Amino acid sequence: MKGIAGRVTAGLPVQARLDCVDNTGAKVVQVITVLKKGGVARRYPAAGVGDMIRVTVRRGTPETRRQIFDAVIVRQARPFRRVDGTWVQFEDNACVITNRRGEVQGSDIKGPVSREAAERWPRIAATAKQIV
Repeated sequence: MKGIAGRVTAGLPVQARLDCVDNTGAKVVQVITVLKKGGVARRYPAAGVGDMIRVTVRRGTPETRRQIFDAVIVRQARPFRRVDGTWVQFEDNACVITNRRGEVQGSDIKGPVSREAAERWPRIAATAKQIV
């Protein structure tokens, strides 16, 4: 986690639905919890770009549906500020399914990946075609 500057605004609370943009067979996933996140009393845990989350597959192939996976958020629709002062916002909320070490389960990532997620997870950066 070296070289990660700033803190991304957490725009995806628990129960949020995201698009799964890899080729593992999952299409829509739902956030169960945010991993390695210290909480505040009576506040739903929320995740931002680059955070690892635990998800359940809501729509996808029959083999992947109703399964629980770890995933990393690569895009969020909520604007967040970078250290250089620019604001970044994507059209959708998206994640890729990974294992605990951050290695991508699929072999392809559709669409752009944020620079924050790519810097934090090198295996996602290697698989991504476009980093914004």
